[in-house]
Amino acid sequence: MTAPVRKPGKRRRTRGALAVIGGLLVTSAVLRLALGAEAALALAPGDAASAGQAPEARECRSSDDIAPVLAALQAREDRLDGRERDLKVRLQALTVAETEIDRKLAALEAAEQKLRATLALAETAAEDDLTQLTDVYSSMKPKQAAALFEAMDPAFAAGFLGRMRPETAATIMAGLSPETAYAVSAILAGRNSEVPKP
Repeated sequence: MTAPVRKPGKRRRTRGALAVIGGLLVTSAVLRLALGAEAALALAPGDAASAGQAPEARECRSSDDIAPVLAALQAREDRLDGRERDLKVRLQALTVAETEIDRKLAALEAAEQKLRATLALAETAAEDDLTQLTDVYSSMKPKQAAALFEAMDPAFAAGFLGRMRPETAATIMAGLSPETAYAVSAILAGRNSEVPKP
């Protein structure tokens, strides 16, 4: 077998195409460098310094579109600050009112205790007076006591007779007129009729 024979002209064409492509790439690189250098030279010395700074350090300028949003946010913040002040004032007023209510409740409780003590003393004193007066009527002779009970209102007389021992009350009632004795007996019999029965 014989080796294929190559024509000398084809090899030159392939090398020529590669040379053209390589030349275009080198030209593109040179142009890019030239344009970049031209842009770098066009910058002023102050701009060159600021070009190397981080984006955060650059000055931020607000546009007209952001101004209404900022104004709305500021208005909302002002409203919230106003509400917070109002709430603080109300909280302070509630604290003052709560303190005053606590003070008044303590005063009312003290007054209630004092009133209870006074009522208990008055009730005890009244009970002691009734017991003493009942003992006085019980110690009297039945005829004298009957004369006094005859002059009394039947309800009042029934109150004393109901507190006496039955034997003493019986001797006094025996000395009363039949009408007075009946009225006193009716009152004594009916005074517990209003009490609920189990």
